[in-house]
Amino acid sequence: MATYKAGIIGTGGIAGMGILGMHDQDEIGEKKFRASHAGGYREADDIELVAVADVDEEKLARFGEAWDVPPERRYVGHEAMLAEEALDAVSVCTPSYLHHGPAVDAARSAASPDVIWCEKPVAASVAEVREMIDVCDEEDVELVVNHSFRFTDKLRTLRDLVREEGILGDVRSVNAQFRRELMRNSTHLLDMLVYLLDARAERVSGHINGENDAVEALDGTSVDDSGGGGHVVLDDGTFATVDCTVAREVSSMALTFVGTEGKLYINNDDGEWRYWRLEDGTHVEADLPGIEGAWSWEEDYRNAFPNAARHVVDLLEGGAERNRSPGVEAARSLEIIVAFYISHYTGAHVDVPLDRPLRDVTISSW
Repeated sequence: MATYKAGIIGTGGIAGMGILGMHDQDEIGEKKFRASHAGGYREADDIELVAVADVDEEKLARFGEAWDVPPERRYVGHEAMLAEEALDAVSVCTPSYLHHGPAVDAARSAASPDVIWCEKPVAASVAEVREMIDVCDEEDVELVVNHSFRFTDKLRTLRDLVREEGILGDVRSVNAQFRRELMRNSTHLLDMLVYLLDARAERVSGHINGENDAVEALDGTSVDDSGGGGHVVLDDGTFATVDCTVAREVSSMALTFVGTEGKLYINNDDGEWRYWRLEDGTHVEADLPGIEGAWSWEEDYRNAFPNAARHVVDLLEGGAERNRSPGVEAARSLEIIVAFYISHYTGAHVDVPLDRPLRDVTISSW
């Protein structure tokens, strides 16, 4: 019997039933997938998925059957699950504009979880994520945000090379590109940026193109999330250009870093990582120490979910040095995205951190 018990709120794609853009559309909701919260719990030792909640009874039943959750532990509405179950960890897998309520409810509930594993983007507004962070702090709950790249060995090693060993020196410029939409996809790209540099935005100028690749799949649901990007000045002086305007089929998740001691090119879609040392004014290509090959969706991304679930267990056991993906750091990518929207619609630069009433600006996604 597992030591720890987990529950999931929301039975959609990332919970375990397939992700739009990652899996064949006719399979989504019809079969279970490893790259998911349920898949992560299944592969991690000492934790078991014991309960699940959703407001859609049909989806709830389908998920319960697929992941072997007994009918009596399938709850209509998260409130019922949180009132009846004693849980060590709760996953929040609802649409992103519905992350805030379930996360806050879980932290304050009789279920008394010690870890909340919340999907990205962490919330629909900066005010929401601030409350999530504050409530979790008050209730002594770890808020872990599923920026899944943080749970891959290659990216953690690269972070240490950049931040601890200084292979790039002082980073001066970054060019970052990924597919639209900003909330759904750019949150990964921007989190990689702030994660690798341990930086926060200071000033933002944005552009929104209003284009969304998933309108048909959303069954007519209208969301604000769209393609866009802009310029970001980070608090360490780095100047970053972010482009998440293009469609999935022509995009590449690529970042180029230029520093005083070298430059780095990482392209996760095409499986290419390259590094150059700066020697006497010339860039000389070299191997990345401790990293063999490039990051891949097939291996690294799919392993990220079991890795994240194991990290949840480490946090529960008190064995983790630190939360690898805390809410306070997830807020850094969200505030850049919100600032892109504010900048576009006001025609002005936006200073970060956002203050009220700008922290209340809500960007709906799914």
